[in-house]
Amino acid sequence: MIKIEKVTENKKQFLDLLLLADEQENMIDKYLLQGDLFALYDGDLKSVCVVVALDSETCELKNIATYEKYQGRGYGRALIKYICDYYQKDFQTMLVGTGETPRALSFYESCGFVQSHRVKDFFVDNYDHLMFDGDIQLVDMIYLKKNLRE
Repeated sequence: MIKIEKVTENKKQFLDLLLLADEQENMIDKYLLQGDLFALYDGDLKSVCVVVALDSETCELKNIATYEKYQGRGYGRALIKYICDYYQKDFQTMLVGTGETPRALSFYESCGFVQSHRVKDFFVDNYDHLMFDGDIQLVDMIYLKKNLRE
């Protein structure tokens, strides 16, 4: 039975999982404190995500991660559906930024997001090492958006 909880204290206890999606701790520190962290349990912990308010109309999914052995079982999709429902009364739009990889882009598109804009050289300029998803080097951040009130 899936259970999703909003975590308000000791968010750093989830750092091992957050690092799967954002592998530099000081980048996570930039959004973890002011963000809302949600944890998905199915027996034990499977997935987490962090959402940050950008302005009165827009929030951003800053991090979503599922332990590798549980990936592909719908936990990430369930978490996205939950947070979209959770935030639709407060925000019009949710953004998510990701590397330019077919797997990530198709996942978010399958969750109802559409491509919005690109931040050139984001991964090169903001991380202290080259970033890869499999054998694809991450360079630009691709932003996708979803209307939460459709």
